[in-house]
Amino acid sequence: MLIYFVRTEMVRGIEAEIAANGLSLRFIQFLIIKHLAMFGAMTATELARAVELSVGAMTRQLDQLEGKGYLRRGRHEQDRRAMRIRLTEDGHALWQQLTGCNERVLEAAQLPLSDIERERLHDYLSRVLRALRDKNNS
Repeated sequence: MLIYFVRTEMVRGIEAEIAANGLSLRFIQFLIIKHLAMFGAMTATELARAVELSVGAMTRQLDQLEGKGYLRRGRHEQDRRAMRIRLTEDGHALWQQLTGCNERVLEAAQLPLSDIERERLHDYLSRVLRALRDKNNS
C-alpha cells in the first residue's frame, strides 16, 4: 500500500507541476511523451505495454497527442502493416518543459533523504523490480 500511496502522490505532484506550467496534459500523456523521448520511436502496442494501457486506450491518447501536434504516426521501416510513433519537434520541446516538472517532483519527494539514502532507495527499488519481473517472466 505504501508504494501505491507514494505513486499516487507522485502523479498528483507531476500533474500539478504540468498545470502550473500552463500545459493541458494528463499523467498518462506525460508518460507517453516521456517514453518516446527516452526510448525513441515504437509501435502503439509496444508503447501501450510500456505504460500499461490497453491498445484501445492507447489509440485514444495517441489521437489526442497527435491532434496537439506532439507526435506523429508513420510507417514502420521493416513492417509495412505496422505504424511507428515518433515525437515531433513540438513533442521534443514539450518534453524539455516536462523534464523540469518531473525533476522538481522527484527532488521534493527525496528532500528528506541523504545522498546515501537516495542511492539505497534506488538500489532497493531496482532489486524489488528485477525480482518481480524475474518472477513474472518465469
